[in-house]
Amino acid sequence: MSLRLALVSLHTSPNDDPGTGDVGGMNVAVRHTALALAELGHEVDVLTRRSSTTAPDAVEVAPRVTLRQLHAGPAERRVKGDHEEYIAEFGEAMRHLGPYDVIHSHHWFSGMAALELAHHDGIPHVQSFHSIAAAHTTPLSEGERPESPGRIAGEEHLAQHSDAIITVSDAERETVTARLGADPARVHTVAPGVDAAQFSPKTDAATSDAGYLLAAARLEPLKGLDLAIEALAQLPRDGRPDLVVSGGATTGFDDYPDELRSLAERLGVADRVHFIGPQSRDALADLLRGARIALVPSHSETFGLIALEAQACGTPVVASDAGGLREAIVDGKTGILVPVRQANAWAGTISALLRDPERCAQLGAAGRERALTFTWERTARATVNVYESLLGRAA
Repeated sequence: MSLRLALVSLHTSPNDDPGTGDVGGMNVAVRHTALALAELGHEVDVLTRRSSTTAPDAVEVAPRVTLRQLHAGPAERRVKGDHEEYIAEFGEAMRHLGPYDVIHSHHWFSGMAALELAHHDGIPHVQSFHSIAAAHTTPLSEGERPESPGRIAGEEHLAQHSDAIITVSDAERETVTARLGADPARVHTVAPGVDAAQFSPKTDAATSDAGYLLAAARLEPLKGLDLAIEALAQLPRDGRPDLVVSGGATTGFDDYPDELRSLAERLGVADRVHFIGPQSRDALADLLRGARIALVPSHSETFGLIALEAQACGTPVVASDAGGLREAIVDGKTGILVPVRQANAWAGTISALLRDPERCAQLGAAGRERALTFTWERTARATVNVYESLLGRAA
């Protein structure tokens, strides 16, 4: 049956390109899931907060996909944490839309805006978190900010009262059940997809010792880009590649790029580190396929979509042995997970790969083969299965 669906992304628009502000993997996932759901014949409204005075109330993104920009708070970009103040107003604006068969909220802001409305109207509510607040006992990395008490309580409430929860990895599923108290029977793991036509290997089969290391992420402490710079500084000077950093500062971390530049200066590698800002999806794909190695040094990821996109481009990945990255990458086959956050360990792993182009080629080929199994159609079909199970239960 054809469904009328609302995908809610309060604080960040899935229509924006990732890599700056608060635009990241969640935006990619919501946008591509919406498009794939429409391809399956469903009607999709994507609901987000209006963040510009010139933004129209509605934009047709594709056939059967409409972006609706709701009035909640000032029509301007705001620091991510400020959006907690707009939850009630956003939820009130949602009351004028629909009717919907299912409301699927992405991130806790969205869930807190939508859950009460969904339950009041008898509509199944599905929650995806994409990121989860650190536990009270987790030490913060330098530059990270403590979580809002409202977020911690809100995520627990959503985990325990939503009709279903969709996680992007088994690692996230474990957190949602063990820490947030969700009923395991209501938690479903649905991995994201990748556009394997857009993110594809180089057509030129020739290999070269030239090239660069690539780290593509929003610039904030959680993404661990300081570790990438420290590892670069420990590589042998002879043959040391450049490090290209793609992405812009996360909202509220405007000074962080300068901190990274200062670190590169202190370590004597400023001439080797290139900050190129956020890139379009096509430009990111070009960067990934041209890189010798993609680095994902994040402290934590629920999945790590950039690692999957790198594999789709046939580029070997070196990533943190943390969270969902253990599922995005097959350690030793499609990439290498580094189990410690020590620059010398990262430098050793990177250096070994740079000296072994045959090994890099093997990792890249295996990564491409695996990435081909992660399609957005598969993601959409699995998501619809969750929706239909709730509608069947309601019936």
